[in-house]
Order: sequence, then C-alpha cells, then structure tokens
Amino acid sequence: MTIKTIESGATMRTRLSKSIVLALRTLMGQGEPTELSLDLVAFIVLALEKIAESVNQSAQAWEKRDYWLKADQFRMEWAWAERICKVLCPAVLARDWTKIIPELTKLAQPLGKIKVSASHRLGEPWIGAWQALVQNQKS
Repeated sequence: MTIKTIESGATMRTRLSKSIVLALRTLMGQGEPTELSLDLVAFIVLALEKIAESVNQSAQAWEKRDYWLKADQFRMEWAWAERICKVLCPAVLARDWTKIIPELTKLAQPLGKIKVSASHRLGEPWIGAWQALVQNQKS
C-alpha cells in the first residue's frame, strides 16, 4: 500500500517560498562559500523551477475555463521566479558567486513578506540539492 499526498499548487508554492526564505537566511549566516552554500543555492534553483512549473499548471487550468485575464495576471505576478531561475541556474552550475549574489538579492525582494516561524517543520530540504541539480542538467 502506498500513501499519496496531493498538494495543491498554492500549498506547494507557499511551502517552497518558505523553504527558499529559510535557505537564504542560512546562506546569509555563512562567511565564505562552502559545500553547504552550493547545496543551498542549488536548492533555491530547484525550488524556483518547481514554483514556475506550478504557476504554469495553475494558469493552464484557468485558461481551460476561459479565465484568460486571471491566468495572465497570475503568470505576471509570479514571473520573477522563472526569470531569476534562468539567470541563477547557469551561475550556480559555474559556481560564479559574483553573479549568484546579485540574483539572490533580487530574490529576497518578492519573498520579503514571507514569515517563517522559529518552530517551523521544514527541516533542511537543501541537503543533496547540488547533486540533484547536476543530475537534472545532465538529463
């Protein structure tokens, strides 16, 4: 028997946004880039990809119901995720911290209002993210 959990797009975007904020906080606490830093920024890239994918799925569902305006507005509201991801991904793979840091600063702006409590249950979802990103790019 398998247990399937179905997470709505909104729930997933909220969870991923909070996880990104947590990853940014952890990254800001580091002095020099380390292996953990690579995992953190790789996780941010993977999370942004999932957010962009979720936005497109939600917008397509609205378009099927002829809510064209709502779908376009929703895509524009979340366009930052795909835009930052497209710039951040090659910089992360090249380990170019001079390009990564300004993009992370841009990322902090749309996520500025998100609160993550001290007793969150998000864990450390970025562990192993660097390997996952490298594998993603190979396939």
